[in-house]
Amino acid sequence: MGLFDKTRDFLQLKGTRLGVNADIRKMAKVVAKEAPKPDDERIVVSFNASTRISGLSLNAAFAMLTGWSLRLQGVRVANVVCQRSMTRCVLGTDQDNVRQMPPCQECMLQSSAIYDHSDLIWMKFYQSEALAKALQDTTLATLKPFRFEGIPLGELCLPSMRWILRRHHLVDDESTQILYRHYILSAYKIVKKFDTLFKEITPRALMVFNGMQFPEAAARWTARKHHIPVYSHEVGLLPFSAFFTDGDATAYPVDIPDAFQLNEEQDARLDDYLSKRIKGDFSMAGIKFWPEMTGLDDAFLAKMRSFKQVVPVFTNVIFDTSQPHANVIFADMFSWLDHLLTVIKTHPETLFVVRAHPDESRPGKASRESVSDWGQNSGADQLPNVVFVGPDEYFSSYEMIQRSKFVMIYNSTIGIEASIMGAPVLCAGKARFTQLDTVFFPQSKKEYLARLEEFLAADQVQAPLHHQVNARRFLYYQLYRTSLPFDHFIEPDGLWPGFVRLKDFAWQDLLPENSPTLKVISEGLLGGKGFLLPEE
Repeated sequence: MGLFDKTRDFLQLKGTRLGVNADIRKMAKVVAKEAPKPDDERIVVSFNASTRISGLSLNAAFAMLTGWSLRLQGVRVANVVCQRSMTRCVLGTDQDNVRQMPPCQECMLQSSAIYDHSDLIWMKFYQSEALAKALQDTTLATLKPFRFEGIPLGELCLPSMRWILRRHHLVDDESTQILYRHYILSAYKIVKKFDTLFKEITPRALMVFNGMQFPEAAARWTARKHHIPVYSHEVGLLPFSAFFTDGDATAYPVDIPDAFQLNEEQDARLDDYLSKRIKGDFSMAGIKFWPEMTGLDDAFLAKMRSFKQVVPVFTNVIFDTSQPHANVIFADMFSWLDHLLTVIKTHPETLFVVRAHPDESRPGKASRESVSDWGQNSGADQLPNVVFVGPDEYFSSYEMIQRSKFVMIYNSTIGIEASIMGAPVLCAGKARFTQLDTVFFPQSKKEYLARLEEFLAADQVQAPLHHQVNARRFLYYQLYRTSLPFDHFIEPDGLWPGFVRLKDFAWQDLLPENSPTLKVISEGLLGGKGFLLPEE
């Protein structure tokens, strides 16, 4: 790329960002003018320090729009905003140079737009000499369980360490130790800030992004200590939709009534969604994973026919913040793969197709502990009955499922889709859909390995009909009851996947009587109701 191209792209980026922020400031001014005097008896604290550096991300937009709606209802929304308080933050970390300071100025400039005309509580820098001294010469083994003043700081920061370093198994080197210490120091400051805040005010709720990244995890831990309800949000399954919960957003807890069954119209609606998904026509968090979807080629089909049976193995991104919830049978996904490798070697009649998750190679988020690396290091890629499918190979998993004896997953979403297709699914990790009986999900390692051997030896594996029925019930609920649409308010910003800009809408659209989404969220945050769209 030449100098002219770089200059043009920079000016385009700057111009778009200025336009996005101008629109935010314009609406913020209107909200401030139209909002009634805030009621100090109804306070919601909002904190989302891990959603973005610059620009308006989906989750930053969800919190901003929710805050505006609450203010128009007379609620006091106290926005806790970082002002150079963290020596390292999650999105401001340079994985290759942990000594690099985060881009605080850029972040604060964006915060000045998002929180324009808002009630701000700035979180500023201060240092704890006692904590800094306690962290001296600490190794990874002492940092993970590290506690200070009764605060499980090492535990609170571990998911962020894994996420930012793009690996589950951290390397005990100087860079990792330095970064972990910075995160712990920063998390402690957040705990102390929120501890002081909650002694001054008693909010109805704390609203945080994700809840697993260390800034929000520290705030949530402190709120729970003060017996303050905490609600976290993440992207929903549909484009421009949010998921809110009083549980862990990355675990997607959903309470589906036993009486809920799909009617003909709901069945048709779900089938329409699935037909697009099977073609690769979908996105998640503003990211379109499949630029194309191809069928199985002749060479691959011939290899499949040369074996007695075919079993696809679908993996996950090891550093994703959903993974701590999944690890209930095996220590982690790679532990599961290690156990599976032993089984693979004793079943040469079976072709195992190990498929890497497409997010493993996403630019800027590529995994540094990948399934491909595991295959090479373990020697699995040299076995004649193993085929590895890389994250950037876009052939149809659904066609492979149709030709398989049964399907193996850790906690991948494709497991529920395979169940819907009628395929038997053997699940190794707790998934959002294991809340219902949708797959074969053994409750111990011994039981899992015994069930795997049983499936491999059987002439045929049959999934019970209720797996398919429950999978359809769960997916429909997740799509059309728990995914709260914000598409009336936001659209892609045209520059970065997952980043948005405001649409043209009236301030009255933010009132709960005019927005089913904001009505559900308001009643959830203020009244503790479930975050479910009403039935059609």
